[in-house]
Amino acid sequence: MSDEVIVANKLTKIFNRNLVAVDHVSFNVKDGEIFGFLGPNGAGKTTTINMLTTVLKPTEGTASVLGYDIVKQANRVREVIGVVPQEYTADEDLTGYENMILCADLYGIPRDIARKRALELLELVELVGFKDKRVETYSGGMRRRLELACGLINRPKVLFLDEPTLGLDVQTRAATWSYIKRLKKEYDMTIFMTTHYLEEADTLCDRIAIIDHGKIIVVGTPSELKDSIGGDIITISIKENIDVTETIYSIGNVKEVKNENGTYWIKAEKGEVLAPLIVEALWRKGYTVTKLSITEPTLNEVYLEYTGRAIRDIKESREAIRMQRITLRRARAR
Repeated sequence: MSDEVIVANKLTKIFNRNLVAVDHVSFNVKDGEIFGFLGPNGAGKTTTINMLTTVLKPTEGTASVLGYDIVKQANRVREVIGVVPQEYTADEDLTGYENMILCADLYGIPRDIARKRALELLELVELVGFKDKRVETYSGGMRRRLELACGLINRPKVLFLDEPTLGLDVQTRAATWSYIKRLKKEYDMTIFMTTHYLEEADTLCDRIAIIDHGKIIVVGTPSELKDSIGGDIITISIKENIDVTETIYSIGNVKEVKNENGTYWIKAEKGEVLAPLIVEALWRKGYTVTKLSITEPTLNEVYLEYTGRAIRDIKESREAIRMQRITLRRARAR
């Protein structure tokens, strides 16, 4: 059996005959890995998940999940996957336990099996003590954990997570990462997730596909993507309001310099050797260095390198903003 659990070939989705949401993307997801789509809201991440989970039919291209064609064998695909969408879907008027049983009923799981699985999963996500509480009383983090549990009720071989920590605070987000890692380890499943959080992709994903404007720009492990930039990142700010790009380039062994509002992003090998030389050169010209740091490349630098923009600077579509606000409101602790 092939170790490729998901295979997409030139997968494309066009809305209203002219809006290209996903543009001929090709990729594969290997058995047992966490594969991430990293990109801003509106990049085509959710549309891709909706096609892979049979919610949307592709305009062009093909894809399969565990060998089942997402169009021709849609019912078989639904049997082997679990989905945790970006929006909260649990019924607020029901308890956590009742929501679990409802999900099991939708999959046609016998009640005796459903009851056992529901309790096991609620224990896994540490919600057993709240299983008889109505979901409307749950905090954002508890709701997200319940959504994860519901997505596992049918014992899926592949789990799809769409922006799994959207709207959660930093502490709750980190806790959710731990649950996702446990799911992979304890259930030996393959996970396909989308995110626009750089740290989340770096922490969770075995491989990452950077997607922008519906196109996949590059695919690789977090380490491979960072190494592809080459060298260290030196960040320098000066007191004077003057462009010193040429001075920095004149030192030698500098691969690239980018000036972002007076802060210089310098790519070079052996940053610890070059940084003092840059400071000295600027000092000799009478400039005052107010900030200096040396770091290895991060995914933000990777995204900047391949797209020409920092992910945090990209404007979101109106629809993406609307959906995010809805999710944020639902995620607030009550």
